Amino acid sequence: MEELDRLSVEEYKETKKSPICLVLDNIRSLNNVGSAFRTGDAFRVEKIYLCGITGKPPHRDIQKTALGATESVEWEYCLNTLQTIHKLKAEGYQIFAFEQVDQSTYLNEFEPDRNGKYALVFGNEVFGVEDDVLKECDQVLEIPQLGTKHSLNISVTLGIALWDLMVKLRQFNQ
Repeated sequence: MEELDRLSVEEYKETKKSPICLVLDNIRSLNNVGSAFRTGDAFRVEKIYLCGITGKPPHRDIQKTALGATESVEWEYCLNTLQTIHKLKAEGYQIFAFEQVDQSTYLNEFEPDRNGKYALVFGNEVFGVEDDVLKECDQVLEIPQLGTKHSLNISVTLGIALWDLMVKLRQFNQ
């Protein structure tokens, strides 16, 4: 780790976080949950909310892809995604779902407020973000695609979304 100039878990926990948290809405794949932790660690998200049927640590299949990030990234299990969204709104977060819906905004056309706090919602691999959750979101963002498939894996979507938001928020320029 020294040669990579990486933080220890203890140092990571004390470091200022990005103004972003993740909300996993009924994610069925434990590998996707593990990937969310690992990607969340890479971009220093504030917290991950594991909602509904989403698996939670400790679990062997989460750990396989998280590679220890369940120890560094703060997380909380919440039974109900909608209640979690209401809580985050009350705490001043803007809620952005990643989904393909009518009137969504392409991620490349989206410009966040650099002083905002963001909760990014990612939905079930088959059914997407629940309709009642979508209705409560401030905006629905979509990653434009050019191929024959209509969606990306959640771990890929999450990585692209976080990278894009971090760049636009100038989190790498601090």
